[in-house]
Amino acid sequence: MTPSHPPSPVWLQLWQGLLAWEPRHLHAWQRVGVAIALTLLAAWLRVALAPAESGGRFITLSLAAALSALYGGFMAGMVSTVLGMVLVNFFMVRPYGALAFDNLGEAFWLNLWHALTQLVVVGAIAQMQQRNRRLQAATEQAQLSQQRFVETFEHAASGFSHVALDGQLLRVNQSFCDIVGYSADELQHLRFQDITHPDDIGPDVAYLQQALSGGRDHYTLEKRYRHKQGHWVWVQLTVALVRKADGSPSYFISVVQDLSAIKATETALRTMQNLLDQAQALARMAVWQADLGTGHITSLSLDRPFLDFPQNDYAIADLMQHIHPDDRPRVQTLWPKAVKGQTAYEIEYRVLLGGREHWHAVKAEFERDDKGRARRALGVTLDITERKRIELEIQQLNASLEQRIQERTLELKAAYDELESYSYAVAHDLRSPLRIINGFAQALQDDHPVLGEASALHLRRIMGASAKMGQLIDGLLQLSQYGRGEVQRHPVDISAIATRLLEELAADDPQREVQWSVDAGLLAMADPPLIEALLQNLLHNAWKYTAKVPAARIHVFAATRGGQRCFCIRDNGVGFDMAHADKLFQPFQRLHLPHEFSGLGIGLATARRIVLRHGGVMDAQSAPGQGATFCFTLPDEAPNPTDLN
Repeated sequence: MTPSHPPSPVWLQLWQGLLAWEPRHLHAWQRVGVAIALTLLAAWLRVALAPAESGGRFITLSLAAALSALYGGFMAGMVSTVLGMVLVNFFMVRPYGALAFDNLGEAFWLNLWHALTQLVVVGAIAQMQQRNRRLQAATEQAQLSQQRFVETFEHAASGFSHVALDGQLLRVNQSFCDIVGYSADELQHLRFQDITHPDDIGPDVAYLQQALSGGRDHYTLEKRYRHKQGHWVWVQLTVALVRKADGSPSYFISVVQDLSAIKATETALRTMQNLLDQAQALARMAVWQADLGTGHITSLSLDRPFLDFPQNDYAIADLMQHIHPDDRPRVQTLWPKAVKGQTAYEIEYRVLLGGREHWHAVKAEFERDDKGRARRALGVTLDITERKRIELEIQQLNASLEQRIQERTLELKAAYDELESYSYAVAHDLRSPLRIINGFAQALQDDHPVLGEASALHLRRIMGASAKMGQLIDGLLQLSQYGRGEVQRHPVDISAIATRLLEELAADDPQREVQWSVDAGLLAMADPPLIEALLQNLLHNAWKYTAKVPAARIHVFAATRGGQRCFCIRDNGVGFDMAHADKLFQPFQRLHLPHEFSGLGIGLATARRIVLRHGGVMDAQSAPGQGATFCFTLPDEAPNPTDLN
C-alpha cells in the first residue's frame, strides 16, 4: 500500500518555486536584459520618489542587483551592480553625465565598498541558488528512489511484506495478497503465525529468534501458508532483519515465492519416477551409463538392484566376466566397434549370475565430443530370460507339431487313398448286381410282351432305376478316378482344348445356335488329361444351361484377381441363386429339378476336385436368369492331398 500526503499551502509552494528557480534555463540575453531593466527601473523610482542628493542612492540599486541575481544568477547581478554604480555616479544627480561626488577619495571608497558589498550579496545569492539546486537534485533523487522502492515493492512478482518483531504484518504487496488470497486490509490485522501451517510455525519462529539474538541476519525456508479458501500453499520464504541506526532490531522484510507449481511438478515427477521404476521392475529392465574414461558402468536406478547383479557399479572388464563364455567373444567384438561409431550396439547374450543362466538384451547409444570420440554410453538392459524360455518351448513345440503334422498327413493320405480305393471297389462291384437286375428285367419284358399296365409300369421303373444307379456308379468311378494318381504338369493350351470341345458340342447339337468365343493365349502348367476333363465338365454345363436361352453365348477368357491369374467360363444361361452356392460343388447336389435339366450333380464336384489337385481354387458368380461365371486358378505348385475334399 502506498501512503498519501496532504497538499502543501500556496505560500509554501511559491517559496519552494522561488527556491527551485533555475536561472540557467534562460538565455544570457534574457538574464542581462532583465538585469538592465530592473536597474533602470530602480534608478528611475529613486529619482522620482526622492531627491538623489538625499543619500541612500546605492541602497536602491543594491535591491535591483539582488533581484537581478535572483532572476539571472551571478552574471546578471554583477551587470546590475556595475550599471547601478554608473547611474549613481553620473546620472542620478544634476548635472547628468558629470561625477556626482566632489571628493574623489570619498567617491572611490563609496564605490569600492558598494562593489564589495554587492559582490558578497550577489555571490551569496548565487551560492544559495547552487545549494538549492543540489538540495533539489538530492530531494528528487530521494523521491525517485522512494518511488522506485514503492513500485518495486508493489509490483514485484514475488510477495513482499514488512513484519513487526512480534509477527504482525505491517505492509504487504499485491503479489503476497494473491498468494494467500487475503486483501491488504485483512492482512494488516493478522500475524504471520495466523496463516502459517502449525507444523511450520516452530522452525520459522526459531529462525526469527536467532536473527533477533544476532545469530543470523537472514534465513530461507520452505513453509506452507493457509489460503483464504482453506487449502495450503507451499512457498519459499526469505527473511531479512532491518535494524535502526543504533543497531537495535526494527522490523523484518519477507520475500515470498509461490512454490505451488514447483511442488506439483515435483509430485508429478515423483509419481512418474515411481511408475517408471515399477514398470522397469515388472519388465525386468535396467537403465545404465558407462563412463568410457574410467571404464565403469553404473546403474541409473540406484534405489533398485541392477537386475540380478550383486551390485550397481561395475568395471567394464569385470562385467565381461559375468557373460557366458560362448557369447563373450561377440560382445568383445561388437563393443569396440560401437564405441568407434562403426556400428550400433544392440545385442543379446547370456550372463551367469548366482549359478543360473540369464538372457539379456542390451542396447546403447553414445555421447560424443566435437571430434566424434565417445565419452559416455547410455544403455538399457532387458532381462529376456522368460522370453527365451518361451521361444525355446515354442521351437520344441513347433518341432513336435511339425512331426505330428507329418505323421497325421501320412495317416490322412493313407486313409484318403484307402477311401478312394474302397469307393472305386464298391462302385465297380455294384455293376454286376445292376447288370443282373437289368438283364432279368429285360428278359421278363421279352418273354412276356403282353403284360398288364401295372406290371409293365413296374418293370419300366425297375429298368429305369437300374440305369440311374448305373449312371451314379459311373459318376463315383469318375470322381474317384480324378482324385487318384499324381498330377503330371506339362504346358497346356487351354485355348486349344476349349475350342475343340466347343466345336464338338456344336457338332453333336447342330440344331442349336450358340455364339461362343475363346480368348487366345490361355496357357498353364497342368495335367493335360485332368484339364481336358475340367473344361469338358464346365463347358458341358454352360452348353446345357443355355439351352432355353434364345441367343446363347459362351465366353472363355482369363482375368486377374488379387494379383493372381485365373481362367473363367461365362454364359448367359438360367443362372442360379447364390444363397444356395454352398451346395454347388457337393457331389450329387443339384440346384435345378431333374425335369428342368438332366444330370447327376457330379460334374462341378469333379471339376473342383481337379482344380484342388492342382493347388487352385474355384468359385462361381451368378444370379437367376443372368447366367453364371465359373473361375479357377492353376498354380504351379502341387497341393497337399489332405486339402482335396
